[in-house]
Amino acid sequence: MTDPVRYARFAWGVLGFNLLVILWGAFVRATGSGAGCGSHWPLCNGQVVPRAPALATVVEFGHRLTSGLALLLVIALVVGAWRAYPRGHRVRWAAALSGFFIVTEALIGAGLVLLELVADNASLARGFWVAGHLLNTFLLVAALALTAWWASDGGGAPVRSRERSHWLLLFAALAGVLLLGVSGAVTALGDTLFRVDTLEEAKAMTFSDSAHLFVRLRLYHPALAVAVGGLIAAAAWVAGARRGDALGGRLALWLAASYLAQLAIGLLNVWFLAPVSLQIVHLLLSDLIWIALVLLTAHVLVPAASSGASLRRAA
Repeated sequence: MTDPVRYARFAWGVLGFNLLVILWGAFVRATGSGAGCGSHWPLCNGQVVPRAPALATVVEFGHRLTSGLALLLVIALVVGAWRAYPRGHRVRWAAALSGFFIVTEALIGAGLVLLELVADNASLARGFWVAGHLLNTFLLVAALALTAWWASDGGGAPVRSRERSHWLLLFAALAGVLLLGVSGAVTALGDTLFRVDTLEEAKAMTFSDSAHLFVRLRLYHPALAVAVGGLIAAAAWVAGARRGDALGGRLALWLAASYLAQLAIGLLNVWFLAPVSLQIVHLLLSDLIWIALVLLTAHVLVPAASSGASLRRAA
């Protein structure tokens, strides 16, 4: 794959497919299907293809198949970058990071299964692994998004901001979204493990002196979401207020609109006691917010490369 235009389209497709795999993984967790293949990996219940599988096994095995395909697609992405771009090109770096994080993603998933940190396991160890999984997933998504973005020449915008305040604000927003994502992942785990039938029951469990840490995070996650929202608003304003930067304005609008929608979905999640469908939508919006913020940061802070000067022509 040496045509840069085709490569860029392929890179966006790989990003989209990985988002679907991530959402499927959330469905596995939310439905308690993580132990569908037992404590076996990469085999499923000791078999290459499970025979007469239960529903949980179908869900978990399907996730493993799509994850394997995602791995192959990212490998193709890395190979394509090496064929289409010269040494030292930013697309190569981003693609290489995508390859690294897809491997660590697989290893973390294997660790969760082999250590039996799935299904009804409510140990603090599982919380740490889930937090690590979320961080790795976000870094993978960032690398894939930057690969596609830079392969598309980053929109072709010319000069970037060099003001230190912009750097600090955007990186504070990135760190805030990562922290919020970790909080949300562990909170969602608590919603899965400690289900309730009414809001009153949820309130009583949350404020109980004996409440599990995963349950207590229900109090802190919304407050953190509001605080991070302030950083998001400031970051969007910094980018959107720059004159003559239509692309930055569109990215800022995408970021702000996605975050407002996320807050609304979060409230519905609480009101309806975190149904699986809303959890999936909540995670999708989290990924879209993260992508928008990563691309906005790259747009504002990283100088654009001239594709004509940097691409190696196909032999």
